[in-house]
Amino acid sequence: MAPAPSSRQRPAWPQVRLHVITGKGGTGKTTAACALALTLAGQGRKVLLAEVEARQGISQTLDVPPLPNTETMVTRVAGGGELWGISVDPKASLMEYLDLFYHLGRAGKALEKMGAIDFATTIAPGVRDVLSIGKVYDATRRQGERPRPDGSPDWAYDTVVLDAPPTGRVTRFLNVTDEVADLAKVGPIRSQANSVTAMLTSGTSVVHVVTLLEEMPVQEASDAIGELRDVGIPVGAVIVNQARDPLLSEECLDQAEAGQLDLEFLAAQLGKVGVPNDEQIVRGLAEEAKAHAERMSLEGEQLAVVEGLGLPVLMLPVVPEGVDASTVREIAHSLATQADW
Repeated sequence: MAPAPSSRQRPAWPQVRLHVITGKGGTGKTTAACALALTLAGQGRKVLLAEVEARQGISQTLDVPPLPNTETMVTRVAGGGELWGISVDPKASLMEYLDLFYHLGRAGKALEKMGAIDFATTIAPGVRDVLSIGKVYDATRRQGERPRPDGSPDWAYDTVVLDAPPTGRVTRFLNVTDEVADLAKVGPIRSQANSVTAMLTSGTSVVHVVTLLEEMPVQEASDAIGELRDVGIPVGAVIVNQARDPLLSEECLDQAEAGQLDLEFLAAQLGKVGVPNDEQIVRGLAEEAKAHAERMSLEGEQLAVVEGLGLPVLMLPVVPEGVDASTVREIAHSLATQADW
């Protein structure tokens, strides 16, 4: 499906410290986020992989224990890299916030028992979002204990990868300053929102959008890219998941889609490899070829739409055996070969 690598300029994001991954539900955004985090860790970096929806998608994808609301070592990678993980809990983040800025202590726990914390994070989603992404912001900006020999900051993490909400909600989630404008005009919440917005628009953060080559995911990806551009948040690449390669020549694909395959020729070729000349088998294969050709035609149309968005396009392979910790590493290798991270 993908054009030859020489037909595209190789994208590069060496200055980016926060990679945000979004996509329509079911497109594989968590898989892409995990793969990218492993790609970066494979370059010898210390990487934090964060999720904010409490789905434990990272732990399921990488086959590790459920992640807590604190930064936790997940694995060390060959080459000296480290992968850490966190599953941000909005309620726990609000408790931390109340204790940090208002020193509520036991009063905060009492509020939690009364249900006030759940109420606050539900009734004010803008506050919930700014607290959630605030945890990611803190990890991105936190420095180590001592500067590097060249005087540059020794960041706690070289890079952070955020498995963000789906495309339908990601702009509202990231555009936190507008989301809390009516709720907090001054104070720590507003200051946190302003800091997050400054980071997201600084050139050190970028959003990558995952899609399948199907009409609805591509349309949602297109809409999200437009919305992100409208609020000034940089978009990096469109990551096409499960990109199939054609199994037949272009001529055979055209014939199969038109239902014009030469069945006698097909039967003869099957006979050469020891398959009995059975009419049912031959017609069944012809139908499979037709379905494959129609699918490739659809994906070709949607790929043209994706390429028309004016962004780098990265292609992730189909994984027939399903996604697990092993195949995510294969996908990570594919990402590593397509861009300079």
